[in-house]
Amino acid sequence: MLAMSSCLSHCRHHHQVRLHRGAGPDRPWPAAASFATPLRRRAARAHAMSAEAPPGVAPAEPGPGTATQAAILSEMVEDAAVWCAVHGLVVGDRENPRSGTVPGVGLVHAPVSLLPARFPTSFWKQALELAPLFNELVDRVSLDGEFLQESLSRQVLYSVWCSSDIHVELRFRLPPSTIDSQRIVCHAKLVTLNFKRNSVLCYLTKQVDDFTARLLEIHEKMMAINKKEDIRLGLHRSDYMLDSETNSLLQIELNTISTSFPGLGSLVSELHRNLLIQYGKVLGLDSERIPRNWASSQFADALARAWSEYNNDSAVVMMVVQPEERNMKTLAQVEAEGKINTDGTLVVDGRIVSVVYFRAGYSPNDYPSEAEWKARLLMEESSAIKCPSISYHLVGTKKIQQELAKPNVLERFLDNKEDIAKLRKSFAGLWSLDNEEIVKSAIEKPDLFVLKPQREGGGNNIYGHDLRDTLVKLQKEQGESLAAYILMQRIFPKASLTPLVRGGVCFEDLTISELGIYGGYLRNKDKVIVNNPSGYLMRTKVSSSNEGGVATGFAVLDSVYLTDE
Repeated sequence: MLAMSSCLSHCRHHHQVRLHRGAGPDRPWPAAASFATPLRRRAARAHAMSAEAPPGVAPAEPGPGTATQAAILSEMVEDAAVWCAVHGLVVGDRENPRSGTVPGVGLVHAPVSLLPARFPTSFWKQALELAPLFNELVDRVSLDGEFLQESLSRQVLYSVWCSSDIHVELRFRLPPSTIDSQRIVCHAKLVTLNFKRNSVLCYLTKQVDDFTARLLEIHEKMMAINKKEDIRLGLHRSDYMLDSETNSLLQIELNTISTSFPGLGSLVSELHRNLLIQYGKVLGLDSERIPRNWASSQFADALARAWSEYNNDSAVVMMVVQPEERNMKTLAQVEAEGKINTDGTLVVDGRIVSVVYFRAGYSPNDYPSEAEWKARLLMEESSAIKCPSISYHLVGTKKIQQELAKPNVLERFLDNKEDIAKLRKSFAGLWSLDNEEIVKSAIEKPDLFVLKPQREGGGNNIYGHDLRDTLVKLQKEQGESLAAYILMQRIFPKASLTPLVRGGVCFEDLTISELGIYGGYLRNKDKVIVNNPSGYLMRTKVSSSNEGGVATGFAVLDSVYLTDE
């Protein structure tokens, strides 16, 4: 980060300046509170505190501070808050019970860093270059249904000693004999097997966590009817950190559903440009080094072009959201109001839907009843363009990320050796829990690993002693629990002192940052219409926190300041 200390004298990295109590280890900041007008200008008082970088974080570099910069900091906090209010860089206030239910009520500025994060230009260009490659990879992998099914279902061989004669009936599903717009009817074949006493019965079973199993069930039904998705729309985000130990850009994860913050992320870039236009000269910073961020407009353009490809002027784009949001549809509403016409057209509340954009559906909490699952299946069966389709959704799971990192797997989907090398260079170490040696290493040295479940939305990863305890428990339980996690190499980013603003309050802390590059992809049959990087998201969190979700309260929104380092 651009380290502008608010100390009145020179401040080393083991000193912190806090204008307010910040976040502790694995603890989000206090919920944002409405700020008074005019804002109180808070003088920064330095006090010595231990700010040693925690495990997984490289030490920070010292940052100089002056009384002039302290005064500037105070002015910038107020200017930033006003700019956020004027330009819509706001979020709902969780402390206000009417927020989210009454339009315009209970809004506060989004949590932001006061200055952009330093990021080397060479790694920035590398991240942009990877975006269209990951877009194409997602599309290619999504077409291989067998790969998705096999990779996401952990197969286990069981052997049973038969101490007496056993009579077994096995029912195999055959291809569907009857298909219509409402249901699939499958016949089954019954096979009877007899096992004599003192023989061994061996059988394979698939093990997968319940949530992924339900997604796979929908995917399998689409495979059974040979469902074609001629128009394919993907709005992705690939997240990276700079590893200080290897000096390399490593991928954290690839998101294919509900890629958050293209709108607010774009605004933060403009906020920082505006602040540096005003204060950059005295700070020695150039606003032109903040790259333009067109994420919101490029996402909107991709959705509009997908709507155009559907070629029905009366059709609408439908946003599927979580409850208590407005002007959109929840999964339950889609199930209650939706139907599919005989030609495959999706109709919801009497309106033809050309594009379905999922802002919900990535978490088990989004499916509290069978109605939500029926809605998801209904949309998949329709001819509407899904963003993402069930296959794109599955490609974004942690397990597929781990499978793609295995030797020779990328070659299954891509032909260009240079592209394969570029993608593989960004992969961190990834392992399944079937790898006993890696699991043993993770138990012995948990600070070198992250245990990641098949979940999206932040706040789910497991670290340190919790990682060790969870692995020991999973080893004892065996079963489907092992299939619900992967192990990942822990990345060691460099920490920096950063002024952060939340709820109108500014404080300084050691932070690390994570860069997300959005990617837009649109294909109609063999014609690729869109395949490009589509803006970026920078998130910064206190280095003592393992998690990094903005919505979950662990991080703030940020932007990029390109450097020649």
